Amino acid sequence: MIELVHVSKTYLMGKVEIPALSDVSVTIEEGEFVAITGASGSGKSTLLHVAGCLDRPTSGTYRFRGRDVSRFSDGELTRVRNKEIGFVFQAFHLLWNETAVRNVMLPLLYSGSNNKKERAIAALESVGLKHRLSHKPGEMSGGEQQRVAIARAIVKEPHLILADEPTGNLDSESGQGIMKIFEELNRKGTTVVIVTHEQVVAEHCRRIVRLRDGQTVED
Repeated sequence: MIELVHVSKTYLMGKVEIPALSDVSVTIEEGEFVAITGASGSGKSTLLHVAGCLDRPTSGTYRFRGRDVSRFSDGELTRVRNKEIGFVFQAFHLLWNETAVRNVMLPLLYSGSNNKKERAIAALESVGLKHRLSHKPGEMSGGEQQRVAIARAIVKEPHLILADEPTGNLDSESGQGIMKIFEELNRKGTTVVIVTHEQVVAEHCRRIVRLRDGQTVED
């Protein structure tokens, strides 16, 4: 599904070049459950952004499901992000004035999908929030907010879930509940890649890729 070949990513800060990834080669097959770990500044979030077609590498090749991403137009990149990848972030990124159902419906509004509300309700029920459909984020715990964010990511039934520090803002018990949801998604065939600096979170995954200074040091 994901094939990074000698990928590097450098950012410009004024006239200064900041290397974030350096000659990284990683392959992730369909159906895998992978943790990307490393200290702050190791390049793990940059790797996730490249894998999620949110950023382009400076050099090297990235193939998503066998297709060379460098050949994609901006429109094709948007289509891949909307149709094939679900994103979960540490900060949830929910609309605070909308209910859980409306938050989960949001990706479907852009795709022209049918049965939007029914699909949103089904996604929320799958993450254990049947009793929170009409609640707004401010009326829910952090763990429940993250479950809404996961429901929003899976409502399109993507092939790949990319999660950036999904338990970072949660207590340990809520974090364990979130990881169980990812485990269940993976058991059903979804490829799941999680960026985390927490070893206890990484150990839920079947494979751990460790980065240091923008390079893979363990797989």
